[in-house]
Amino acid sequence: MDAPVDTGDTLIKGTINISVDESFKPVIDEEIKVFEAAFPGTKIIAHYKPEADCLKDLFRDSATRMVIVTRGLTSKEETYFKDSLSYAPGWNELARDAIAVVVNNASTDTLFSIERLEKQLTGKGNKKQKIIFDGLSATSTVRFAIDSILKGKTFDNTVVQAVKSSQEVLDYIATDSSAIGLVGISWIGNPEDTAQVQMLKKVKLAYMKCDHCVDSPYVKPSQYSIMVREYPLVRGLYYILKEHHPGLGSGFVNFLQYERGQLIFRRAYLAPSRMGFGLRSVKINETLNQDSL
Repeated sequence: MDAPVDTGDTLIKGTINISVDESFKPVIDEEIKVFEAAFPGTKIIAHYKPEADCLKDLFRDSATRMVIVTRGLTSKEETYFKDSLSYAPGWNELARDAIAVVVNNASTDTLFSIERLEKQLTGKGNKKQKIIFDGLSATSTVRFAIDSILKGKTFDNTVVQAVKSSQEVLDYIATDSSAIGLVGISWIGNPEDTAQVQMLKKVKLAYMKCDHCVDSPYVKPSQYSIMVREYPLVRGLYYILKEHHPGLGSGFVNFLQYERGQLIFRRAYLAPSRMGFGLRSVKINETLNQDSL
């Protein structure tokens, strides 16, 4: 890390470095912006990178105070920290996120299922249709696909293609009418974000099969479908805080898990985990394209 760290930081003063899963850059940028405006004596320096690199920073980089990733610590990892630091970092879920399936706006292929994705990712489906990831290793999106879609099976690298970031996934899909992209919903699901609204003129959210839905067999990722787990590609957003004193990392975590921080997650169309809010079912008059099954 090249940024200096104020070792005399408090809950509302100082400078710290954190590492953040690149999938969550839009919403964490907004969280930091509001936090620093509320507490002018603070500076949160966020380093956005693949999830595995964030976790390496947690273990190996003494300057990294906190990471924001899609999992907490394992019992083995907690034991390691207790042995090496004499305490285990605190961690908890902040919100729930979804992996969005995106296609080009000209595409009529908008209905997907876990089974279909598994077949295509392993080369048993449509091998001409590229599936675009934000990297072939180390990213949380790739790990989710391996764990929750492939369940340990291997990608067919003639089908799967990697680009460098979530933004590049969207840019690729915007120019290829036959490809499929997988990105975190915070990159494309916020209708109040001008850049995302503009991108939604070039790409669109596809539907995923819901095995237990009453009204519709297919759903798009939304706050409601994430919260009630109708949308199948849901994951958690966690903080892991390597801080054994009431420092700025603790202050930022307090902000993230209480009202103001949770409302920012809600405005970004994620599902807040630490603050309850009302859910309402809304009927949408939209015809699904059954031909893409």
